[in-house]
Amino acid sequence: MPKQKTHKGTKKRFRLTGKGKARHRQSGTSHLAARMSHKRKRNLRGTASVHEAEAKRIREALCGNSY
Repeated sequence: MPKQKTHKGTKKRFRLTGKGKARHRQSGTSHLAARMSHKRKRNLRGTASVHEAEAKRIREALCGNSY
């Protein structure tokens, strides 16, 4: 039986926490931020949790590994 490979696109975009939740980087932070309000830029900092229905698919794509 062959092993399941890690989905490389998912590996680049998501990380798993210690309890298995998926975290992702907020969108809209890479460029064109000069037109945003300071409050909006501040609230986009850091990472956010993924909805639990999507997190299940992400865990399967990552094969349970956190990168």
